[in-house]
Amino acid sequence: MSEAVSEQAFPSKGQATADPASIPLEKIDVAESELWATDTHWGYFERLRKEAPVHYCADSEFGPYWSVTKFDDIVEVEKDPETYSSEPTITVADIPEDSITQNAGFITMDGPRHTAHRKVAQPVASPRNLKALEPIVRERSIAILDSLPVGETFDWVDKVSIELTTAMLATMFDFDWETRRKLTHWSDMATSSEEQLAEEGLTEQDREAAMLECLQAFTEMWKQRKGKKKDSLDFVSALANADATSDIDPDVDPVTYLGTLMLLIVGGNDTTRNTISGGVMALNEFPEQYEKLRNDPSLIPTFVDEVIRWQAPLAHMRRTATRDTVLGGQKIKKGEKVVMWYVSANRDETAIERANEFLIDREDSKRHLSFGWGVHFCMGSRIAEMQVRVLWEEILKRFRTVEVVGEPQRVRSCFVKGYRSLPVRVHPW
Repeated sequence: MSEAVSEQAFPSKGQATADPASIPLEKIDVAESELWATDTHWGYFERLRKEAPVHYCADSEFGPYWSVTKFDDIVEVEKDPETYSSEPTITVADIPEDSITQNAGFITMDGPRHTAHRKVAQPVASPRNLKALEPIVRERSIAILDSLPVGETFDWVDKVSIELTTAMLATMFDFDWETRRKLTHWSDMATSSEEQLAEEGLTEQDREAAMLECLQAFTEMWKQRKGKKKDSLDFVSALANADATSDIDPDVDPVTYLGTLMLLIVGGNDTTRNTISGGVMALNEFPEQYEKLRNDPSLIPTFVDEVIRWQAPLAHMRRTATRDTVLGGQKIKKGEKVVMWYVSANRDETAIERANEFLIDREDSKRHLSFGWGVHFCMGSRIAEMQVRVLWEEILKRFRTVEVVGEPQRVRSCFVKGYRSLPVRVHPW
């Protein structure tokens, strides 16, 4: 679909080219995708944090919603899942009830069922398993970096970010290696907005077809691994052989099984892949920090934390009010959407010192909300941190600079905050 058709189908509100101070407060809609495609949302969040930390948008593509933009207010929401429920979905966009993507697994569950399902998958992301996975990540990072075309411009997103994270996904699912890019495709199809699909000339029917293909492939894997013991841990074997997740047997509840798979695939794909790309962007925007990193590679762990904060690869999570309540002095009614903007909280200077600066040696480097908070804290956070750390350890051994040589193409989404492409050149020492 052409850009003209896409804009006609999804008319712009003009926020991306306007001065954030010129828009009436009640008209601000930070979920508008154009703001994210153009990276022009920052001024709007800064204004909301100052003037309306809990802000009501009455008119948006996704219907009315509340925005929570400050760190402490988001933590308050995260700490109270009884009032702010993850059901029925965790995105500002509603999912049609007849859609195969209506369920996103245990991230959209609350209470004991959420805890039980999460506990089944968690060992795959445990410190013990990470220790076994790290040499594999290093081997693959080395292979990827050694294959890069020195002296030529290439797309960092495709050749590095996607390749490394997809390889890790294939390992954690014990998925067929030759067709591993299907995992990336299914992840992209699951998280793409209607606008993103339209940009690619795709429809909701194409999304449904991709999700059915994913479900069919993983249903076969469930049946093959049910009742069989393996030396290595993988997500499908864990789900298929635990009593707590017998209720998502694809013969019993295929929609919830698919939702659980997509949660694990998207969680392992989009967040890490966009952090890897975001790190290159940040170091190019702050060359003095790049020089500091080159001079002292021991800063890589705190650099990784800072990139995750700075990038905020998932811009928001939504909750739905289960009862009338008050947050930040605003009366929220039962059934209303409450959107926690992690991307804004991570720049909240009342909670994070010098929040609008990229500092690779930040003392309190883990103080961010990119992984959420509380019972829904990202299960794969340590995997993401490990992958990015190992990759940058190997980058610094080979290249003095990964240079951004053109404008990035950003994802047109207020949920996945990431990059479609990033043109770079690598310069060896």
